[in-house]
Amino acid sequence: MQKVGKQTIKFDNPPTILETASIVGPKEAQGPLSKYFDMLLEDEFWGEKTWEKAESKIIKEAVNMVITKSGLSADSIDYCFAGDLLNQCISSSFGLRELNIPYFGIFGACSTFVEGMILSSILAEGKAANNVLFAASSHFCSAEKQFRFPLELGNQRPPTSQWTVTGAGSAIISATGSGPYVTYATPGKIVDKGIKDANNMGAAMAPAAVDTLLTHFKDTGRNPSYYDAIISGDLGYIGKEIVIEMLQTYGYKVKSNYNDCGVLIFDKEKQDTHSGGSGCACCGTVFSGYLFNQMKAKKYKKILLIATGALTNATTSQQGESIPGIAHAAAIEI
Repeated sequence: MQKVGKQTIKFDNPPTILETASIVGPKEAQGPLSKYFDMLLEDEFWGEKTWEKAESKIIKEAVNMVITKSGLSADSIDYCFAGDLLNQCISSSFGLRELNIPYFGIFGACSTFVEGMILSSILAEGKAANNVLFAASSHFCSAEKQFRFPLELGNQRPPTSQWTVTGAGSAIISATGSGPYVTYATPGKIVDKGIKDANNMGAAMAPAAVDTLLTHFKDTGRNPSYYDAIISGDLGYIGKEIVIEMLQTYGYKVKSNYNDCGVLIFDKEKQDTHSGGSGCACCGTVFSGYLFNQMKAKKYKKILLIATGALTNATTSQQGESIPGIAHAAAIEI
């Protein structure tokens, strides 16, 4: 692999996304993408006593599922990258403590899934591993409890707010295989435009997405039209429109082939999710379920997946801090 341009990695022998698996909660199961997910839960607890334990179970089962689907033995997985939104990434560490695979806990907020994809690809391309697993999870109830208000309060949500996706996405990157391949990766920089509204994450993260997209296009020499689809992680309706408008000021038109996982996963009108979906599982489940399916069917042959994250927590918001954004992009091609 080699660095090209300012901050992009080109994989000369592109690693393969061997297999994916996805589990979603009951609200996601009622959405427009339900048929693409491997497992649909009927309630948020899934037999557990707490939402946090339920989230750990979700990522545990998503990881076990992708190993089973891949046909590999657990012993042939060299490393695992995983992360979530809860303090100290407890969903991942508790859920995967019996996995018995060398483990890297990672945090990129809602960009964690693509962060894991990039790091896994680097290990596979660099011949440090043959097979690397990565996963990410989130849970509406546990996220609301940690970042906003107790659900019991029934607080009114503003129109700019998003609905944290309950679920987990997992995938295995292999040094060999027949694709889809990860061909380029553009890790993002922290971008902070001073947005302080914790109920408007789309506006806080959109500038980071624009920064990474501009860098990717300049580093690779590609135009937006090169891709069948450019999919951001969880900007929702508001963040999506900001990205379209900002890129147009730089001369890039993306409206025709650009969408967002937070827009795709819910039916805005029927499900009352305001500005759409969010959370680590938003990008994780939409890619592992819907997008990977579309690529295997060759309906999409070239995707630029750019996951976005708000690098904040409840304490910094209460202290009046702004919300730094991050966005990591990966080009996935057949």
